[in-house]
Amino acid sequence: MTDAVLSIAPMMGYTDRAGRYFLRRLTKHAHLYTEMVAARAILHGDRERLLAFDACEQPLALQIGGNDPGELASAAKIGAAFGYDKINLNLGCPSTRVGEAGFGAFLMGEPERAARCVRAMVGAVDVPVSVKCRIGIDEQDPGRDFVPFIERLAEAGCGEFVVHARMAWLKGLSPKENRTLPPLQYDVVYRLKETHPHLRIHLNGGIETLEQAQSVLRNLDGVMIGRAAFANPWMLSQADRLWFRKDRAPSGRGEVLEEMLAHALARARAGEMPRASLRHCMTLYKGIKGGKAFRRKLNDAMHAPLAENQLAQIAQLSP
Repeated sequence: MTDAVLSIAPMMGYTDRAGRYFLRRLTKHAHLYTEMVAARAILHGDRERLLAFDACEQPLALQIGGNDPGELASAAKIGAAFGYDKINLNLGCPSTRVGEAGFGAFLMGEPERAARCVRAMVGAVDVPVSVKCRIGIDEQDPGRDFVPFIERLAEAGCGEFVVHARMAWLKGLSPKENRTLPPLQYDVVYRLKETHPHLRIHLNGGIETLEQAQSVLRNLDGVMIGRAAFANPWMLSQADRLWFRKDRAPSGRGEVLEEMLAHALARARAGEMPRASLRHCMTLYKGIKGGKAFRRKLNDAMHAPLAENQLAQIAQLSP
């Protein structure tokens, strides 16, 4: 394989701290992202709860949302001090709540403000600053508007872009529909890399398997897998071998389950319910005989307080 990056997309409700720990049971080398954290939450909230991570999660990027250059710069500086390898600005989220706050994909309609945000963040930290965006929003024309938008951000100091190769139709589609209904336009991303080879360009959107990730890479610097990483997580057990040419892989699903049970117990001692960790294991046995029964039994077990003597019992749920 090349030096291209395989990464797992930032996803609310999935790439939380427990979700990232789960992913690391499967692949040691794929790049991970946090859920999007609002800049104002970082500035005024519980930073330890929002930003703490385990060293095993690295390489790890902090994704920040916001539209105020000063707030974003301060939040990026705090994130860098926590030890994140990269800071990522979210310019692709189409959710209504994010739109009401004036950031995410909605900032693609304000390229000058987006550029000021990037410039402030780049100037505040020594770690790389990247952007995750769509190929456009609403009435924008990707063939006309997308490249000038990227060029404006590049002039502001951003050298790396993760592009979800769909439009975001903010008028008329729900956030869920925006994940699948606007058609994929990979060619827009390929052309961007062809005309701007000095920029690091990663492709996101519609990637379901590792084999597909390899096939769509072409001239790009990386591929990002989204919800498929949690819908069928066991495929990632082969990522280090197929993508990074590393021999290490989990011995089996049971090994991953046992490690997550131990993680759930450790977090339970800190006051968390086991569901916070174990819910990520719900699809671990997808496609395996007995997988549905496992999900049902695990769902019942993880809603009760977890004690050490229960670990073996839950481990026995494995098909």
